[in-house]
Amino acid sequence: MVRSSQSPSFTKSSILIALALAIAALYFGRQIFIPLALAFVLSFLLTPLVGLLERIRLGRVPAVLVVLVFCFALTAGASWLVAGQLLDITGHIGDYKTNLEETIRSLHPKAGSAFGQATATVQELNKDLTAASGTSIHAPNNGSGTSHPTRPVPVQVTAPPTNLVEDLRNLLGPLAGPAETAAIVIIFTAFMLIKREDLRNRLIRLGGEGQLTVMTQALDDASRRLSRYLLLQFLVNACYGILFGVGLYLIGVPHALLWAILAALLRLVPYVGTLIAAAFPMAMALAVFPGWTHVLFIFGVFMVLELITSNVVEPWLYGSHTGISSLAILVAAVFWSILWGPVGLILSTPLTVCLLLLGRYVPQLSFLEVLLGDEPALAPQELFYQRLLAIDQDEARNIAENQLQENSLESLYENVLIPALQLAESDRHMDAVGERTSEFISQSTREIIDDLGDRFTKQDSENHSEQGSIASAVRLVGTEIVCLPARDEADELVGMMFCQLLQQAGYAASYLAIGTVNDMLEQVAKGGFRIACVSALPPFAVGQSRSLCKRLRARFPELKIMLGLWKFPGGVSKAQARVGASCADGIATSLSEGLLQAQLLSSGPASDGIDNAKKLPENE
Repeated sequence: MVRSSQSPSFTKSSILIALALAIAALYFGRQIFIPLALAFVLSFLLTPLVGLLERIRLGRVPAVLVVLVFCFALTAGASWLVAGQLLDITGHIGDYKTNLEETIRSLHPKAGSAFGQATATVQELNKDLTAASGTSIHAPNNGSGTSHPTRPVPVQVTAPPTNLVEDLRNLLGPLAGPAETAAIVIIFTAFMLIKREDLRNRLIRLGGEGQLTVMTQALDDASRRLSRYLLLQFLVNACYGILFGVGLYLIGVPHALLWAILAALLRLVPYVGTLIAAAFPMAMALAVFPGWTHVLFIFGVFMVLELITSNVVEPWLYGSHTGISSLAILVAAVFWSILWGPVGLILSTPLTVCLLLLGRYVPQLSFLEVLLGDEPALAPQELFYQRLLAIDQDEARNIAENQLQENSLESLYENVLIPALQLAESDRHMDAVGERTSEFISQSTREIIDDLGDRFTKQDSENHSEQGSIASAVRLVGTEIVCLPARDEADELVGMMFCQLLQQAGYAASYLAIGTVNDMLEQVAKGGFRIACVSALPPFAVGQSRSLCKRLRARFPELKIMLGLWKFPGGVSKAQARVGASCADGIATSLSEGLLQAQLLSSGPASDGIDNAKKLPENE
């Protein structure tokens, strides 16, 4: 027994240790994992092009080579264009010297202004402090009582002359690392595109025997999400670059095409790339145009595009199509940038999608889907119950109101309030909830039910008054039904909900408060009801509901009895097997089934008014 009790904690510890080892491996092995991840993402992006070439009778290897050569040529052409434009700009920097000097001079405060006077005072104080601290170094006293300052000997360090080989090494040295990484990425991408079926089968095999369906679904889901994300990112970046370039062209900034290309490319780096993309044309405007008007225009274009794209377009597209929450995208960007640097920023979302899918299809990693996914962390009934546990009736009421905007009152009761009461009853019987909290939950739920019932009753009466007095009078004709709680207050609350739905359906229905069985039987005898509905919320009230049904049957042989075992697992058949066939005339496990049972039990002479109420508007 001790071993089994420690196994869950041991499993969690193993998962945490495995995650720590995986993060350490990703960090220390980044020289291999970064090219591998880049190749993995590129293979998803280029697979449709390779498949298109294969469909026109081109072999796998030639198709891969054609696609890679085309991508390499496109990348080289864009890089050459950007480099050429940048060299042209740097070559004309001298022409913009006058504007730059005037712009810098405009930043200095005027001498007569308050800020200028304060700046001058600070500068004078700084000179005095520097003069006081920079005392001259005196030579040793020669005995005459005087000393002479010793001037420091200036030292100049000169570098030895270099040759052509060293110059090339210094020039190409910073490019050696990126060139090496690019070569590895191209090799990995080529092999992944050529052997993609073999890699897919090996990944399925790694999932273990009996996991064929799960691994197939995981790979298909990953392929669809990644491909859609990459396509959407390409479209968003392209549109952003086009709009940014058009705005710069209308403003009159030189080399608008260059800044548009840079904006589209730098958006691959989340959160930082857009700032860099906007800084270049703003610096260009400072150099070309006098004053700050064009810089402010560029900043305005950038802010409008960035606010719309980052706060509306990207969260809507990326969040809905990748399944990642907006907060998880931000945290993933920070995590992968710390782990892998700028490349981690670019790969943050695709890699996070892969982690999300691992959490979805691997039970041991399900916490990843909770942390990263965009699905609600708590179901509506759980959220409703949680807010009542937190003694927050207002937010619980808001949850019910929000659900009611999209669903009917029956759906709200069936899918939110009754499951929440089941959670409360389960916690109460396990002594996980205090008595005061349990009373607050019951009282708050009762108030919400009363408010909703009054509102719908008022709406119902207004609708009937518009239809005329005849239809309103006919609707009040119906079978008298009483709802009895089987055991405790939760059964009474569900009986209140069912009574409201019965009244909306046109029945004359009422409910009894929880009390002793004898008191409830006396109220049934005085009320002259024709149908009695015993309301019970499983699993704790099943036995009491069966006992109450037997006592009703013995006391009132002519009374039709319906048993509502709300949310009983297994449905009506298992509920009837549990309580017995002769216990009640009808059994329901949901509110909709209860309404149907009420209609069936009320069929006969007493139900003619209801049938006529359905036919009368047509005859009018």
